[in-house]
Amino acid sequence: MKNSKKNSRFKGQNVQHSFTGKQVTAYAGLSPLMRRINQVFRLGQTFNELFPTVMHNATKFTTAEAMMAVVLACFAGVKGLKNIGVFTHDALVLRLLGLQKGLNKDVIATRFKALGQAGAVKLHEYGLSFTKSWLKKYSPSSMTLDCDSTVKTVYGKQEGAAKGYNSEKKGARSYHPLLAFSSELKLVVNSWFRTGSAYTSNGICEFVKQVKASLPATIEHVFFRADSGFFNGALFDLLEELKWSYLVKVKLKGLKKLLESQTWTELQENTAVAFCEFEYQAKSWKKARKLRAIRSLKGYKKVDYFGQPAYIPLYDYACYCSDLPGTAIELHKKYKQRATSETWIEQVKSQLLAGSTLTDDFHANDILWQLSVQAYNLSVMLRQKAKAIWRQEHETFRNWFIHVPALVVRGGHKVTMKIYEHYLYKERWKNFGDVLLA
Repeated sequence: MKNSKKNSRFKGQNVQHSFTGKQVTAYAGLSPLMRRINQVFRLGQTFNELFPTVMHNATKFTTAEAMMAVVLACFAGVKGLKNIGVFTHDALVLRLLGLQKGLNKDVIATRFKALGQAGAVKLHEYGLSFTKSWLKKYSPSSMTLDCDSTVKTVYGKQEGAAKGYNSEKKGARSYHPLLAFSSELKLVVNSWFRTGSAYTSNGICEFVKQVKASLPATIEHVFFRADSGFFNGALFDLLEELKWSYLVKVKLKGLKKLLESQTWTELQENTAVAFCEFEYQAKSWKKARKLRAIRSLKGYKKVDYFGQPAYIPLYDYACYCSDLPGTAIELHKKYKQRATSETWIEQVKSQLLAGSTLTDDFHANDILWQLSVQAYNLSVMLRQKAKAIWRQEHETFRNWFIHVPALVVRGGHKVTMKIYEHYLYKERWKNFGDVLLA
C-alpha cells in the first residue's frame, strides 16, 4: 500500500532590501517627549528668545533648531556632529524640529562657534534658572548636594583639552567638568565645563555660590557631600558661612602616618573595625576642625622578627571632615551613599553623551556639554510622574520607549505615526505616553 503521508518542510522566504525608505522613523518615542517639552518647558521657544536668528535668503535654520537637534540626539543616543546631521533627516525628527531638510554638521559647528563665550555663559545661566524653576515646583525643604568632577578623554587637538589627572587613560588630553547633583531628585543643579588641567576643586567656592543663588528660598537646609578632591579649608569656611552641613573625605600628605599615631577604639561587636577622632588645622585654615576616621582590618603581613615569623596587621583607612554629629562609623555609612552620584555622572557622560560631541572650539564644546546636561535633566523631569520609569537609567528607558520604529503618515492636514501593532512593550509604551501627556 502506498504511503500517503508527507513530511512538512520549512518554507522560509528570502527578502530583498534597499535603502529607499523615506517616511519612516527609528525614534517614535521622541514624539510624545517633544510634545511634553513644548507644552511644559517651551525649550525651543526659549532657545529662540535667548539666541535669536536673523533670517536671510540663505538662512536655512535657526540656532534654536540646531540646539533642539542636539538635545533630541542626546535623548536618542546619537553623538558626533556628522551623525547628528544624519539624525535630523529622520522623517519624524524633521517634523518635530519644523525643518524642511536635515541639518549639516559644518553649519551646526559654525553656528555654535559664533555664539562664543557669551553664548556659553548665557546658556549656562539659563540652565541654572531652568533647574531653579523645577525645584520651586517641588518645594523641598532640604537637599543633599553631591559634588564631583569627571574626566572626559579626547583624542584630537580640541581647544582647552589638556593633560591632567586622567583615571581613564593616563597621559591623555581631556576635559575635566565639575557637577553638582540634587541627590533626592537626581538633577544636575550646576555644571562647569573645564580644561583637563584644572584640579578637582578649582573654583569650587564660586561654583557653590552659583548653586546657592540658584536654589529656591524654600530649601532651608543643604547637606554638601564630596570626595577627597574637595578637601579645602576655604570651601569649609564658605559652607559654614552658608550654614550648610558638609561631609568631605580627607586628603592629606602623610595621612596614613597621621592616622597610625592616633588612639583607636575598637567596636565591641567587631574588633576588626575601629574608629578615632582628633583636631586638625592646616596652615592655610582659619581654624581647627575635627577629623573622624575609621580603620578596617584587611589582613596580615608575614615578616621576620629576630629569626621568628611574626604577623603585622594591615588596615584600610577612611577619614572625614564634617560638622555632622556622630562617629566615624556613621559618617562612613553616610558617605558611601554618594556612590549613586557617580552612577548619575556616568549617565550624563555615557548615556546622554555629554562631552562626546566635540568641535575644535572650547566654547562651542561648552555649549554642547550644557545641552547634553540639559537633556539629562529633561529625561529625569519627564519621567518624574512615573516612579518605576523614573528609577530606570536613561539607556533602559531609551531602548524600549524612544527606539521604536514607525511609519510616518501625512494626511488630512495632520501627521500620524503607525507603530507595529505587536510591539513587545506596546502597553507600557501607551501607558507611559498617557501619563506623560496627562
